[in-house]
Amino acid sequence: MTSTHKRLDPSIFDLPVEKMQTGWYTDAYFNHARATLIEDGRHPNVVMQVFQKNNAYLGGMDEAIAVLKLCADTWPDLTVHALYDGDSIEPYETVMTIEGDYTAFAHLETVYLGTLARRTLITTNTVNVLRAANGKPVIFMPARHDHHRVQTGDGYSAYVAGQIVGTPIGVTTDEQASWWGGSGLGTVPHSLIASYGGDTVAAAKHFADWAPDDMNVTVLVDFENDSVRTALEVAHALGPRLWGVRLDTSETLVDRALWEEMGDFKPNGVNPRLVWKVREALDREGFNEVRIVVSGGFTVEKIHDFEEDDVPVDAYGVGSSLIRGSNDFTADIVLTDGVPSAKVGRHHRPNPRLELVT
Repeated sequence: MTSTHKRLDPSIFDLPVEKMQTGWYTDAYFNHARATLIEDGRHPNVVMQVFQKNNAYLGGMDEAIAVLKLCADTWPDLTVHALYDGDSIEPYETVMTIEGDYTAFAHLETVYLGTLARRTLITTNTVNVLRAANGKPVIFMPARHDHHRVQTGDGYSAYVAGQIVGTPIGVTTDEQASWWGGSGLGTVPHSLIASYGGDTVAAAKHFADWAPDDMNVTVLVDFENDSVRTALEVAHALGPRLWGVRLDTSETLVDRALWEEMGDFKPNGVNPRLVWKVREALDREGFNEVRIVVSGGFTVEKIHDFEEDDVPVDAYGVGSSLIRGSNDFTADIVLTDGVPSAKVGRHHRPNPRLELVT
């Protein structure tokens, strides 16, 4: 059956083609192996098989294919079959095969495996968070926790996850959104509040005056560790211009609204009791339309607990937990000149789901 999937054009990835062609990003032993074969005049026709060991959602395949198309010695002489970004994959399932002269692509193995590992990790983590959130918006916020050069592909991996689950996901930098034509979004940050001497209302007013009409103005309300009072002050000051408030209380603090209630729940950080306090206060004063966004240490497990308890959260901001973990890929030559040649413990695993890459 012909797939309706579409692959991204290789040019979008802005790869450092010349360096990749020289093996600059490749583990030295692959470059040495390739040089040995070329020196010997040997050009084995191989089938390289790529897999990983988890239940996961594939990411980075279009980027990996771009590496092969742009950096292999003779792309037209290679035959590549592959799954698509966003496909659900099982442990040891073959996600891609590369057939052809091994010396034409031996210098790229590190690059395409690393690409698949990183992007699949992000896609899978984000899918799990989106599902835990039960359709509520999630803001992808790990940009500050990693090097800027990973933002582009990570943002696209988050976008792919949103397509899998059917829930749009917001990202916080324009670079994260560049491959799919989106833009970064964000709230009134602590730094702006500090720039107005710690006056959240003043910062919110000036931000709202500057912000385009179509921007959802969301304000952090934990600067003074008094989220209920600050949320109400901001709501009164901005009126209908306020889209939402964001709770981001540090795990080392207990919000002032909870000081008289401690003893039968975990009071620190952003917790269900604090969210309810803010929701009830806003509703009591007629601000039912103001949304509550939560952030700060949220994981799949914490989101699941919030949702199971029907905590009145409208959106989740999730950062470092989305880039933690590992999802390693492996590549094996399983056929050489048509003869089985996999190392002990590995064998050729044909996968009818793979499609020819053109």
